[in-house]
Amino acid sequence: QVQLIESGGGLVQAGGSLRLSCAFSGPTFSAYRMGWFRQAPGKEGECVAQINGGGDRTVYADSVKGRFTISRDNAKNTLYLQMNSLNLEDPAVYRCAATPGFIARYEYWGQGTQVIVSS
Repeated sequence: QVQLIESGGGLVQAGGSLRLSCAFSGPTFSAYRMGWFRQAPGKEGECVAQINGGGDRTVYADSVKGRFTISRDNAKNTLYLQMNSLNLEDPAVYRCAATPGFIARYEYWGQGTQVIVSS
């Protein structure tokens, strides 16, 4: 049983920053690969960033590379997404997801937190 709860979304001006958090409830957080996904109405969902269980390997979508940083604190069972230089392409519902590292598809999903960017 795994539960994920995102927080930290809200309204930010273009060029500003937000940090999203994802609280993981379940066994062995460090055994799970984690990811952040986003989807806006009428747009395709996008995998924004991923991080391995140990937190030493990450991958980013080209659209956020250099602006977003995914990280995790395994002692706190928490995943983070630091979002800097937000622009008008970034508004969306952001969801965190978890899966055992040996499974390609993400199995567990949070409810989502909304990010709004104003000009």
